[in-house]
Amino acid sequence: MTLRTCNAIARLSLYFVLSAAIAGTQTQTAGIGKIARNDPALDVLVPRDARIEKLAGGFGFTEGPVWTRDGALLFSDIPNNVIRKWTPDGKVSILLKPSGYDGTGAPAMEIGSNGLTLDKAGRLIICQHGNRRVVRLEADGKQTVLADRFEGKRLNSPNDAVYKSDGALYFTDPPYGLAKEDADPKKELKFNGIYRLAGGKLQLLHSEMTRPNGLAFSLDEKHLYVANSDEKHAVWMRFEVRPDGSLANGKVFVDATGRGDGLPDGMKVDRLGNLFATGPGGVWVISPAGKQLGLIVPPELPANLHWGDADAGTLYITARTGLYRVRLSTTGIRP
Repeated sequence: MTLRTCNAIARLSLYFVLSAAIAGTQTQTAGIGKIARNDPALDVLVPRDARIEKLAGGFGFTEGPVWTRDGALLFSDIPNNVIRKWTPDGKVSILLKPSGYDGTGAPAMEIGSNGLTLDKAGRLIICQHGNRRVVRLEADGKQTVLADRFEGKRLNSPNDAVYKSDGALYFTDPPYGLAKEDADPKKELKFNGIYRLAGGKLQLLHSEMTRPNGLAFSLDEKHLYVANSDEKHAVWMRFEVRPDGSLANGKVFVDATGRGDGLPDGMKVDRLGNLFATGPGGVWVISPAGKQLGLIVPPELPANLHWGDADAGTLYITARTGLYRVRLSTTGIRP
């Protein structure tokens, strides 16, 4: 998610008004935020007494949360070039610094790591903006580069990643880590792509989205959802996933263009197939049919989220300078 939308923080009162308008007729206070309900089906997923809690704050810009197998939450603090670790005792520590750029002369504000995920062995996979690559953090602290070039040209700035059950890694590559984005002279690729990494081979799946960002598979992995973080075309796309892992028939799943502050960004799927996706006004809860069931509204605009706790029943939300959570009635799919 680009840091250039941070002006929404200064317009917090307007933000809540827009959120209520976006989400529908019923809006309830929920701890330090709000939950807007469009459809009674939301009550099955988000209990009426759900409360949003703030866990920590004072960060630069939080992104890429992932719940580890030892019961902690890792998340990126992009401008501070660090991956932080939150534990259930409330402590926040530094896991990795630098996390996304280890050179000199920062290429842009967004130099640090962004999206994080885990592979089948539980190793941390890191999308690095400044270094323009996807790496795996090994047990000894060394980093193994998984992808940094396509057909000999440097990637833009990998943003978010997700594994398919067959072990293939899918990731997006917008230009946010470059100072002038598409117009930056260091940009070597003419497009912003969606990629698949399998068997050591990097495959370009799609190159027509202007700002591909968060991504998630449907329950049956027959579809891939991809957010497009573009003010002029703020949408969630849905692609068919072919048996060979390639993508086909991309269509707009939900259009959020002009729906308020914020853009489609990180997303996760619950065990009923619903999409929990950060977007204008908050976390959109979207049914498998593409209907917005409601909106979870923390005090700051969210950028990404992840399922946490032992039962994957708590939604942890990275929102600008803070880390938040809300306990749900549904549970999620996580690596």
